[in-house]
Amino acid sequence: MKKTFALRVDEEVLSAIERWAADEFRSTNGQIEWILNEALKRAKRNPQKKKQP
Repeated sequence: MKKTFALRVDEEVLSAIERWAADEFRSTNGQIEWILNEALKRAKRNPQKKKQP
């Protein structure tokens, strides 16, 4: 389940993320999720997926 929350980001940082997202054919939200997931993987802190029956 995804949770909604407000995120404050510097305008220039958001512009850079929007350009990056367009280059990768993702939405801005999708790009931010991808960045966060990659950072969690690299830090070996990614949450374990729950097994579905």
